[in-house]
Amino acid sequence: MAKLIDINCDMGEGADNEHLLMPYISSANIACGGHAGDPATMSKVVELSQKYGVNVGAHPGYPDPQNFGRKSMKIDARALVSSIKIQVDSLARIAADMGVNLFHIKPHGALYNDAAIDEQLAGLFLDAVEGYRDICRLFLPPGSVIAEKASEKGFSVVSEAFADRNYNDDLTLVSRSNPDAIIHEPEDVLQHMLNIIENGKVKTLSGRMMPLNASTFCIHGDHENSVHIARFIFEELKRRGYLKKKGNGLSEQ
Repeated sequence: MAKLIDINCDMGEGADNEHLLMPYISSANIACGGHAGDPATMSKVVELSQKYGVNVGAHPGYPDPQNFGRKSMKIDARALVSSIKIQVDSLARIAADMGVNLFHIKPHGALYNDAAIDEQLAGLFLDAVEGYRDICRLFLPPGSVIAEKASEKGFSVVSEAFADRNYNDDLTLVSRSNPDAIIHEPEDVLQHMLNIIENGKVKTLSGRMMPLNASTFCIHGDHENSVHIARFIFEELKRRGYLKKKGNGLSEQ
């Protein structure tokens, strides 16, 4: 039997294309007030997730909407823990009122990248989401500091790769300041994913094949080609047997 994979997408960030993407994904990472997102938007995306049978996940970031959470932020440890907790709790309450439980939590942007290499920051994030340890999965980069600490603390960790982003040789993401950071063509995104799914390797920007295993793949909702990419990826992976039913491998295992 082919390996089942999950396709996740960052949502509620202002692109207003969630209704177009939902048919082709299986997990939604919903911005919950840090870098973006407000109660009305959260409610809308949760409702769409219900309609399309998509997992609902929290996507907390640095409390820095001015920079969309994409810049590292110096912030008091207690203030950061409080912010992350407030963000996740706000989405959890909205979802619960609609009869939906959170399926996963995935840090956003610079917080995601910083916690992957900073042990102290990783610990703060895990402290903030401790109350969800037994009920939510964490979508995290494989082999990262935060993934290892989360596993040690008893969290369920799902290894994530980025379908539409290029990688450096050290398996960090190519900076968005680099014009080659984003993969634009659907066929190239598919090959990028198949290398990981079938070979456990990613082709880096320098052309090297580096070990990388993942069970969930992120497609960015704010990509100008995101809907076309999501549709193409969904159809091609389903044809190859990597998606079951709507595409959700994680919740059916």
